[in-house]
Amino acid sequence: MDAFSALKFFGALFAIMNPISNLPVFLSVTDGMTDAQRRGIAIKTPLYCLIVGGIVAAIGQPLLGLFGITVDDFRVAGGLVVLLIGLGMLNGRDSSAHHGTEAEKETLPDTTAVAFYPLTFPILVGPGTITTLILYRQEAQTPADLSLYAGVFVGIVALLLVFFLIAGRLGTYISNTGRVIMTRLMGMILAAIAVDMIATGLRNLLPGLA
Repeated sequence: MDAFSALKFFGALFAIMNPISNLPVFLSVTDGMTDAQRRGIAIKTPLYCLIVGGIVAAIGQPLLGLFGITVDDFRVAGGLVVLLIGLGMLNGRDSSAHHGTEAEKETLPDTTAVAFYPLTFPILVGPGTITTLILYRQEAQTPADLSLYAGVFVGIVALLLVFFLIAGRLGTYISNTGRVIMTRLMGMILAAIAVDMIATGLRNLLPGLA
């Protein structure tokens, strides 16, 4: 994994797990909680993201092999999922894969459980994040690569922690227009990264296309 790949990895994760565009979701889910309860959720959610993401990175590729799926098969399929999420962001629509269906939103769990569902899964560590973690893990082969890969993911999780801890104050400063602009921009970046995933997968699966 070179510096450019690490930058793309960071861009993809930031676009999907974007702490700015997910700030209203966090505030909505924790609405009515005390400051102590909201702080607890703000700490637990990044911790759960780190745990789930670490498990995905560790067993993602072996799990694909167990089902006879190559990384390039997953790259094309996952790229399509990421592309749909990016297009949804561009059009101002939440992806049900990442934000849950309307029926799921109506049955939110108790205050201590929301840190895992729906915040960690499926909003922050959903199909798009899982796809990105598995595909870029393939590029991290050496100890230095693994350190860079882990550093990028931990950095994104640390950003989530900081933003969620100060969510109450940030919510008063970030206007709805600002969130919309950020969401559209991240949607465009995510769509471009998804196209690159799909194109790379198709080139490897169908060399004649290259």
